[in-house]
Order: sequence, then structure tokens, then C-alpha cells
Amino acid sequence: MSDGVACTWMRGGTSKGGIFLAEDLPLDIEARDQFLLEVMGSPDTRQIDGMGGADPLTSKVGVVQLSKRDGVDVDYLFLQVFVDQEIVTDAQNCGNILSAIGPFAIEKGLVRAKADVTEVTVFMENTGQIAILSVQTPGGSVTYAGDARIDGAPGTASPVTCEFKDTAGSSCGSLFPTGSVVDRVQSVDVTCIDNGMPVVILKASDFGVVGTESREELDGNIDLKAKIEAIRIEVGPLMNLGDVSKKSVPKMTLVSTALNGGCISTRTFIPHRCHASIGVLGAVSVATAAVTEGTIAFPLARCGSGNERTLAVEHPSGEMTVVAKLSGGEVLSTALLRTARKLFDGRVFARTL
Repeated sequence: MSDGVACTWMRGGTSKGGIFLAEDLPLDIEARDQFLLEVMGSPDTRQIDGMGGADPLTSKVGVVQLSKRDGVDVDYLFLQVFVDQEIVTDAQNCGNILSAIGPFAIEKGLVRAKADVTEVTVFMENTGQIAILSVQTPGGSVTYAGDARIDGAPGTASPVTCEFKDTAGSSCGSLFPTGSVVDRVQSVDVTCIDNGMPVVILKASDFGVVGTESREELDGNIDLKAKIEAIRIEVGPLMNLGDVSKKSVPKMTLVSTALNGGCISTRTFIPHRCHASIGVLGAVSVATAAVTEGTIAFPLARCGSGNERTLAVEHPSGEMTVVAKLSGGEVLSTALLRTARKLFDGRVFARTL
């Protein structure tokens, strides 16, 4: 460890962090987590003594290994390293960092590249779900250059398509873990849903806000954040998540009518800061609620019709489009377009190792 640990720093979607081979990290979880805290520079609001970017979206880790599961290429464990607390948690997936796992696996020789597009089948260890990533590999090599554009990341890059199946109840045991599409919590009606990410959906107007405010304005609203956190703590056990006071889930999403032609507008707390955009799997959960009759989101949403729907989930940086396939009103699978970019490949160091 004194010589550092091999690591590739990558942007995946609208997040970035360190991607490690599992074999390069300590086997002991406590030692691993301490190492990652020191690598990121946590706990410290500036993360000045580490690689973290002083934001939950830039303090993330992916751990990858060759899979022994039939039909699966690699196993991926996501770890959220808190910025200002001494916490490393595996309580959630991250679909943004997931989009970097395909290119990483190919570059590290875990998956053999094909001539044009290489599919990488990923087992998401956090929730036991499968994702299929389509990575551009012209000439048998990963390319990061391309014309795909996503809101929340500057410029253009090569597209990475992420397809999700069987994500309902991935963390909570069922799509609507409380057994109801609407619950009354702290005198507020909420929808608790888990289609890849545990999310509590709240109507923005119930909190005296429009729901299209800037991230900075909402982050500065201390009373709003206190009310949202009180609800989050109470719904944790109802969603089969237990005590969530030190967990990064559930995410809390304020919804309102979309202003820019999309399906629905969102402002998501992750959980204590307002997200600059919205997480990939968070968007999947919100889009699922938007097309499900009876939820908080349904009457506010414009979802179109048919068994395949393109659902633009608006957020502070633009929108994220979820393509949902439905049958009998139920969402069967979803797919999203992301991009990724390799930032550096080298070695990172902890203070004490």
C-alpha cells in the first residue's frame, strides 16, 4: 500500500470517482473503507487532502472483478464515500458510475472488445441486479470521443447505453415497499418506490416551493431540508431499509409539472444536498412512478401512451430520458443513454498505508 494502489479515475454520466479492481483493495472491509476515506480526503467539506471533489457526486467508488456467474462478464460494487462524515456505504447502486464500468472492464482486459460495439453484462452487487452496457469499440478499442450529449456533463462523448431489467424492489424487496402507492408521513402524502433506487416522491407544492428552483436555492432552504429529512428518517423502516440516518438512501425527490416539454420535473436530495441533476436509477424510479396510476407523480406527469414510452425526467441541469417498456401498465425494462470518460490511470495513496 505504501507504493499506492492502481486506480482509474473516470467520469460516468454526471458523476465521477475512482474505479478499482477488487483484487487491488484490502479484503477486510473496515481496512478498505478506511483506505477509501483517506483517498477521497473524508471527512472534510473540502476533501482537500484527497481526490474527492467536495460533492457527493464526485466522491464515488466502483469496485470491479471478473464474474463467476453464468452469462455475466463482471461484478460491480458501488461505494458512496461521504464527504463530511466518516462513512462508506454500499446501500445503493449508482447508474452513472455504472456507465464507466463497461469501458473500464474492456480496457483492463476483463472483457474482449468486438469490432464496433461491445456489450458488457454487469452484475450489480449492491442489489443483485443485471445491467447490459453497450460500449463503442471501433477497431476493437474503447473510444471516448463521440457526438452523444447528456445534460449535466459538458461537451460530447461516445454513447454508453445502459439497459436495466428486473430492477423492481432491488433494495426494498418490492416496487412499492410499503404496500401502497401513497402513504401519509409527517402530514404529507408521499410515494415510496424502488425500481433500482429507493426514492420517496414528494409533491413540491406541499412544501411551499415551486419545484423548479435552482439547486443552490433549495440547498439554502434549511427548513425545507429539515422537513424532508424528518420524512426520510420515518420512511426508512417502512421501506425495509431500517435506520437510514447514516445511509445515502432513500433519495428524496420533489416533483412538479415539467416546464420544458418533458414528462415531469424533479429536484432530488441525495439525501442531504440537492442533486445537480438526478441519478440514473433514481430517474428510472421516478419515471416508473410517473406512469403508475395513483402515485404522487402520476397526475403531474405527461407520459404519452403505448407499450414503449420515452420519458424525459427534467432536473436542474436539463433532462434525463428514460425509455420504458410496459405491459399491462407495468414497467418491464428501461434503458438510458449515458457517456463516460477516462480522466487518469495510475496509483492513488492513503495517508496511513
